[in-house]
Amino acid sequence: MAKFQSLADAVADNVKDGDTVAFEGFTHLIPHAAAHEVIRQGRKDLTVMRMTPDMIYDQLIGMGCVKKMIFSFAGNPGVGLLRRFRDALENGWPHQLEIEEHSHAAMANAYEAGAAGLPCAIFRGYRGAELTRVNPNIKFIECPFTGERLAAVPALRPDVAVIHALKASRKGDIFMEGITGVQKEAVLAAKRSIVTVEEIVDDLDDVSPNATVLPSWTVTSIAVVPGGAHPSYTQGYYGRDNAAYLEWDKVASDRDTFKAWMEEHVLNVGPEVFETRVAHLKNEG
Repeated sequence: MAKFQSLADAVADNVKDGDTVAFEGFTHLIPHAAAHEVIRQGRKDLTVMRMTPDMIYDQLIGMGCVKKMIFSFAGNPGVGLLRRFRDALENGWPHQLEIEEHSHAAMANAYEAGAAGLPCAIFRGYRGAELTRVNPNIKFIECPFTGERLAAVPALRPDVAVIHALKASRKGDIFMEGITGVQKEAVLAAKRSIVTVEEIVDDLDDVSPNATVLPSWTVTSIAVVPGGAHPSYTQGYYGRDNAAYLEWDKVASDRDTFKAWMEEHVLNVGPEVFETRVAHLKNEG
């Protein structure tokens, strides 16, 4: 059953050095606050995974938390490169980074396989793709029924899945709506999970047909962090802070500027700063 905790306690209890961690989100509901708490607690040697690693992965990599990244796209959405990611990969700063690159289809299928307790995902894909030359975890098998050649990749089963959601009920059920990517699959595939939410409500009655509800027994820890997805957005609560993504490109371009920004905006602040930033964003809007 889900346990209500502070974000600091949820990370301390669930994320350990050397863990495999999925910080999932797809433009919407990206768990920035939780990733910052992982950085503040100084976690090391993490294998991180995500379909679309962006700013928080740049920060985790630049702060030396990550030894390997499993992913299907890496970039600052609408802006360009992940500069700390590239520096680690090309120059070994702050240390050398190992990567395993996939397609979106492979990652989505691999999470689903993990959620189902299967050892691998089998799907149509990678025919003629050059990723097969650099990723030894892409295999091909023959369907025993049709003889069709199909792609196979290892299931993704993280030690910890970290997501942001709109709200949780007092029973610990989680409510998500809008673009949800593979958050549900990541949580179901993981051994443990942390969910940050905008608020706690008495119940989840009258949810829309498009909603996703994760029952409390699928979640390990819940932390209430208003604004916990900023600068990404949470539908119905606040919009995407596009200026922050533009600013990040300049911040991440220089190692010293990056370190100074992380010191000021992450290491020396707590989760409450997210609520303040979102209030400012709403006022600006």
